[in-house]
Amino acid sequence: MGPKVICHMVSSINGRLHPSRFTVPASGVDKARLRQHYDEVAAHFGAQGWMCGRVTMQEVSKGKPRQVTGPGVSSREPFVGDQKDRDLAIAIDPEGRVHYGQDNHVGDHAVAVLSEAVSDGYLAELREDGVSYLLANPDGRDLANAMDALGETFGVEALLLEGGAAINGALLKAGLIDEINVLIHPAADGLAGVESIFGYQGQAEERPGAGQALRHMSAETLEGGMVWLRYQAEKAPA
Repeated sequence: MGPKVICHMVSSINGRLHPSRFTVPASGVDKARLRQHYDEVAAHFGAQGWMCGRVTMQEVSKGKPRQVTGPGVSSREPFVGDQKDRDLAIAIDPEGRVHYGQDNHVGDHAVAVLSEAVSDGYLAELREDGVSYLLANPDGRDLANAMDALGETFGVEALLLEGGAAINGALLKAGLIDEINVLIHPAADGLAGVESIFGYQGQAEERPGAGQALRHMSAETLEGGMVWLRYQAEKAPA
C-alpha cells in the first residue's frame, strides 16, 4: 500500500509557483518570515520525506554525468542505500536523467523512482553515489505502482508532494493525492503561461480532477498575511 500523499505548495494569490516573480511584500512585512512558514507548516504533517519530479530535482541536484568506475548493474531489483534515519528526498525520474553526486539533498536521503529501461551504467552511478532507487514498472509512468513500491520498500506512511506543475498534475490525474495544502503568499504574478500548482500534460478535453472532490478542512492566516488552506481529496459524489 502506498503512503498518504500531501501536496504541499506555496503560491501567489493566482496560483503561480515561482517566488522570484512574486510582487514584493507590503511595507513592514518580513520577507524572511514569510519564507519560514513553508517549512514550519511542512513539519506539522510528520511525513517521512518529500518528492518531486525530474525537473525540480535537477534544479537542486549538484551532480554531473560521469563514467562509473565499475561494471554496470543488470539487476532491476530495488537498491536501498544507507538511509541513516534521514527523511527521503524522492525524484520521480522514469528516464534516469538526474545526476546526484551525493546520497542526499539538504540532508535528506536521495531516492530515485525509475523505469526498467534505464541503463545499467546509470544504476551503477546511483550506487556509487549511495542513492537508493526502485524500478517501479517498464515505462516508469504507472504512478500508483510507484507509490506502492515506495511504501513497501521504505515503509513510508506519508510523503509531501513538493513538485512542479507537471508531476503534481500527473498525481492528481492518477487520483493519488490525499490532501492539498496550499500557502497563499501575499503576492501576485500576472504573466500568462507561468507554471501553476497543477499542469497536467493532456488533451484539451481531459479533466485531471475528474471523479474527485475537495473537502475544506481549515483556513488560517499566518504572520505577514500568508493564508494556509487545507483540503482533503475524496471520491466525488455520484
